Amino acid sequence: MTTISEEQGKELLSLARRTIAGRLGEFDESPPEKRDVFQENRGTFVTLKKKGALRGCIGNIEAVRTIEDGVKSNAISAAFHDARFTPLTEDELREVNISISILTPVKELMYSDAEDLCAQLRPGVDGVILRQGRASATFLPQVWEQLPEVDQFLSQLCLKAGLAQDAWKEGSLEISVYQVQSFSEE
Repeated sequence: MTTISEEQGKELLSLARRTIAGRLGEFDESPPEKRDVFQENRGTFVTLKKKGALRGCIGNIEAVRTIEDGVKSNAISAAFHDARFTPLTEDELREVNISISILTPVKELMYSDAEDLCAQLRPGVDGVILRQGRASATFLPQVWEQLPEVDQFLSQLCLKAGLAQDAWKEGSLEISVYQVQSFSEE
């Protein structure tokens, strides 16, 4: 698994912005530089924020696309297909900050009970996937900034999955973790 440099991260941010602009009819004639590292299959997320507030966030956890294709596809989805928001407008594009997360492979976390789960999670480092039957949700590691306490983090993740807020305390959830390399225009 290759590490992405800061310069390459800036190129990916530019690619995301140009992809969204292209969908809005603002075409940039310069094609992105082809880099082998961008052809590696990895999970990616693209997050849009407007004045610090979430404006769209879509991604794929599994490494089903190349980094380049994932960034382009998720940029379009975050801007125009996040069901929580109306499609991004041309005027808003100037106001949004774009962040990209490149994920490591997902690893299942083996834990015995709620206390053990809390002890194993690394705030600010681990992205967490929670599953129970058909219910599932994930929070990127960056969400720890808003929810720094493990119990709050897990409770909100349960709610996002459509489960009871304290479902994580029962020990019956499948929990997986991953880490990210994150790049932001902010």
